[in-house]
Amino acid sequence: MHDLIIIGAGPAGLTAALYAGRSRLKTVVLEKMGVGGRILLTETIENYPGFPGGISTQELVNRMEEQARALDVEFETEEALELDCRAKTVKAGSKIYTAKSIIIATGARPRKLGVPGEDKLTGRGVSYCATCDGPLYKEKNVIVVGGGNAVAEEAIYLTRFAKRVDIIHRRNDLRASAILQERLKENKKIHFILSSVVTEITGSGKIESVKIKDVNTSEQRSVSCDGMFIYIGYEPETVFIKNKVGLDEAGFIITDQNLATSAEGVFACGDCRRKSLYQVVTACGDGAIASDSAYKYIAQER
Repeated sequence: MHDLIIIGAGPAGLTAALYAGRSRLKTVVLEKMGVGGRILLTETIENYPGFPGGISTQELVNRMEEQARALDVEFETEEALELDCRAKTVKAGSKIYTAKSIIIATGARPRKLGVPGEDKLTGRGVSYCATCDGPLYKEKNVIVVGGGNAVAEEAIYLTRFAKRVDIIHRRNDLRASAILQERLKENKKIHFILSSVVTEITGSGKIESVKIKDVNTSEQRSVSCDGMFIYIGYEPETVFIKNKVGLDEAGFIITDQNLATSAEGVFACGDCRRKSLYQVVTACGDGAIASDSAYKYIAQER
């Protein structure tokens, strides 16, 4: 029996673990990927407060984990398979964990384009992680799809290796922050294909080109490339809790201001919940609030 089970060890889960440890709650963190989660797919974080010039994600995660472990928080490499909100149990692998309260911090996974050729060529030129695969494209031509901050950051990162980086976005302008857009325009390796969508990814054994359509004229053409990186948003990792807590139409967990879900004693934080801004710093804030709410719930039940 634990006081608290935290599902997920990304920034939200790690912050929740830190606060739980400081509240002297007997806490176990379950993480299927290893501590840090998908944040480790990004090399550095430039906008985390207190680190002018940025900090490597691995170093930030290591510091967070060290803080939590120093407070006797337990970590288990297990995937949560089933949640019983009434009994406060989590089935993970062959084990069943029981607690007085549960925090869901499972994050989200990259959303796919859903076009022909994407699944067949994933891992064969189609990627969702520039940090993982960027070095494979030295002096090659690559395409990045999307228009947010992640696209800008990864496109700039890819210019370390690639000869040319084309950004394809369905709108006439990007959604990335002003400072990132300035950096994109200053980089001579980066080019823009705006008001366009990808309709198909082609290649025999590996990616060779993408077919795109102009959203204004419907004109179609093919763009040759050696690699393609997709950043069009995320889908929450909440399949295992369907019908267990309230979810919105996209599958994100609905919470109140205290990050309580529709199930009593079950809280959610980070990118798996519905909110307006998905950033590491907001995930950490979520983790602190969720942990404090869980502590108050447990104290009330004692």
